[in-house]
Amino acid sequence: MATTLSRAPRNGVDVPALFATLDAVKGKPELARFQFRATNRWISGTHNRSTIKGFYGAGQEDTTRTEEFAYDADHPAVLVGGGKAPTPVEFLLHALAACLTAGLANIAAARGITLTEVESTVEGDIDLLGILGLSQDVRNGYQGIRVGFRISGDASDEVLRGLVEQSRARSAVYDVITNGAPVEIDVATD
Repeated sequence: MATTLSRAPRNGVDVPALFATLDAVKGKPELARFQFRATNRWISGTHNRSTIKGFYGAGQEDTTRTEEFAYDADHPAVLVGGGKAPTPVEFLLHALAACLTAGLANIAAARGITLTEVESTVEGDIDLLGILGLSQDVRNGYQGIRVGFRISGDASDEVLRGLVEQSRARSAVYDVITNGAPVEIDVATD
């Protein structure tokens, strides 16, 4: 008689759905192709707002999101902004932390590890000489980014550290930051 291993949700992750998704994509790799989208509108000065709602994935246009997510961005006053929202480069730090944390939670759940706390701090260093066009020798973006995790759960320190490493190895945001991605810009004028 065969025994079926039933996995319960863990760490807020629907583990049965996670493994069903893995199995579905293994069977039909084309389901792994996704396209995410954002729309941005200028408000005033350096203040702008992005909205995110729809995406294409798992072979179809998503219909589960019924409302848009809105995110404002601005520069602080010291950088000629209004300070009404985080800067775009701060959103990049948020995206990295969020991607690594989500991956860590999924990997821990899949491995049967219960997490009790996960906290990260992400810092990035930028030299404005590049952005301001005052030096051709200084890049516009971050010169370096540091991520620190504090994690606890029902596994050894070595296993918990391994979860973070596995999340890093599978993180889409980490990959884009460290390897880059081709970006095409098209401009329409009225």
